[in-house]
Amino acid sequence: MSEMTLSEELQWRGSFHQTTFKDLSAIDGEPMTFYFGVDPSAASMTIGNLAAAMLIRRFIDRGHRAILLVGGATGLIGDPDGKAQERDLKSVEEVAKNKAGVVAQYQRIFDGKSFEIVDNYDWFKDMGYLEFLRDVGKHVPMRQMLSRDFVQSRLGEDGAGISYAEFSYSLIQGYDFLHLNREKSASLQLCGSDQWGNCIAGVELIRRITGKEAHILSMPLVINQATGVKFGKTEGGAIWLDPNLTSPTQFYQFWITCDDGGAEDYLKIYTLLDKEEIAAIMAQHREDPRQRIAQTRLAQEVTKLVHGEQELAIAEQVTNVLTNKTPIGDVDSTVIESVRKEIAATTAKPGDAIIDVLEQAGLTTSKSEARRLLQGNAIAINGVKVTRETFEEADFQNGRLLLRKGKAFKDSALIEQN
Repeated sequence: MSEMTLSEELQWRGSFHQTTFKDLSAIDGEPMTFYFGVDPSAASMTIGNLAAAMLIRRFIDRGHRAILLVGGATGLIGDPDGKAQERDLKSVEEVAKNKAGVVAQYQRIFDGKSFEIVDNYDWFKDMGYLEFLRDVGKHVPMRQMLSRDFVQSRLGEDGAGISYAEFSYSLIQGYDFLHLNREKSASLQLCGSDQWGNCIAGVELIRRITGKEAHILSMPLVINQATGVKFGKTEGGAIWLDPNLTSPTQFYQFWITCDDGGAEDYLKIYTLLDKEEIAAIMAQHREDPRQRIAQTRLAQEVTKLVHGEQELAIAEQVTNVLTNKTPIGDVDSTVIESVRKEIAATTAKPGDAIIDVLEQAGLTTSKSEARRLLQGNAIAINGVKVTRETFEEADFQNGRLLLRKGKAFKDSALIEQN
């Protein structure tokens, strides 16, 4: 996308919300050192964090120097912003384990790129309480801290209250910016729009203590246009980048089933495809939206970025099996192993009662429910509706078949011949 400046690209992609720069084009000038911080509150990042990672990637690709802060210190306190209740504190060991998971994901997403990872625990672990009060607390007006929305809501008549630890969180984050400004010449902090208040604390601290100018650039939170809630929140929980929490196949299927209304926005935010490529994909998609061309390309690009080409290939093959695009007898043992991880699996043989196996596989809660569904033409074997009562030899392809209740591929079971 060489014809676009970075500022133009961010606006086109919908990755810009607000900034302290008087003119956004300031990011198009000489390379600057920026940082982005994330607290290791879980062992994995989510696709919400991935949106921010893609913003970081755009800056790296334009020659800016990236510092990725994984907050071993701030993670011990927990960001209170947006939380109605006090967080439960995490142990040092849990935070360290979570940090290792986040760092590994950054290294995969930014593989081959130049960046530095830092941990604010390294500069806070030896700092004394009096030193912090004198060097930081002395320069932060109480009015500034009390005016924060989350503080007002927690201290209000119906609020749950706030501890001194959580109240002080923004001071700790503000000092991070000051420290990185002093030690590594970081002059810009990137953040999500919900972190604006915490980031302003750092800008103010740098100005008051050093007299230097520092800046913030935020991106909007990604919203699911179909539901109006934060993107990535589903009935089953968050969509994680860790394959042990959200398998590569589940990850791929999340993207391939996303809403038509948001597909173009997600292509802009979550992929490295340029303007011309995305325009071509969307033109083809609009010719026949039922083919889900935009979602398929989106799923391919994001799964490859997060999990690699090998896992993408397996995720595609598993999805093709579950949607009956590929006969279950035509795939190898590696794909079958992945199918077992995605859906229920059990054994049967020709002549066995279908209603017994439906209950055995957990697709129904009783034989009477299974019989009702079978008689109602709601059961399929290898994608073909059946109303007969028993399995036949021809149902088994290479010793296996796919049994489904209804239309959703999650309501399927792998049946292997015993």
